Amino acid sequence: EAREAVSSAAALERGTLDIGAVPSLPAFLDLPALLAAFHARYPGIEVRLSQSGSEPLTEKLRAGTLDLAILPLCEPVPDIATSLVACEGLVLVCAPSHPLAGRGEVTLAELAGEPFVDFQSGWGTRRLVDQGFGQAGLERRIAFEVSDLDSLLALVGRGLGVALVPETVAEARRDMLAVVDIAGPELCWELVVAHLARGRGGKSALDEAPRAFLDLMLARAEPAKTQAA
Repeated sequence: EAREAVSSAAALERGTLDIGAVPSLPAFLDLPALLAAFHARYPGIEVRLSQSGSEPLTEKLRAGTLDLAILPLCEPVPDIATSLVACEGLVLVCAPSHPLAGRGEVTLAELAGEPFVDFQSGWGTRRLVDQGFGQAGLERRIAFEVSDLDSLLALVGRGLGVALVPETVAEARRDMLAVVDIAGPELCWELVVAHLARGRGGKSALDEAPRAFLDLMLARAEPAKTQAA
């Protein structure tokens, strides 16, 4: 046990940590603050961050070029282990002048004819919304495809389309957008931190540095998970 403790401490004195994340993470997850806190604890670990969509991040985990990935997840992925950061329902955001702006709730069927602003195909939130409309037997029209949250909300605010976003994101923009609940089955947006389930020979896929970052992240995510629940 003493040898293992010394080995673990030595592993956190130097090395690298590769983290991937989707762009436009929700406000309750302050990734820069997490990275700063980790660096303060383990200054010898070089941290590298890259951003991409959910599918590319998953492939990078499998290829071994990422240790951890922070992304929304619609369904379990084979050979990928995940830990929940937060779970929220999606709500409609639209311009204050939109005919639906004064409604208490709206159905997916009522939204099927609306022009949508959404993320690129394959991105986590886009996949969740596509899945929700598909299960309801509905089709929708994507008028604008974007790669960042600010562009999405700006286009919606200009009245060029509507969008479905996590509730926390919508509540933070109530000064510029109308927020409407979705009636019917909830579309639950889950943000997770993911890593390979197993390494070579069935050993744990996480080395000391990614394990330490994961523990730090989950400890700080507890309030968000409690609030969402």
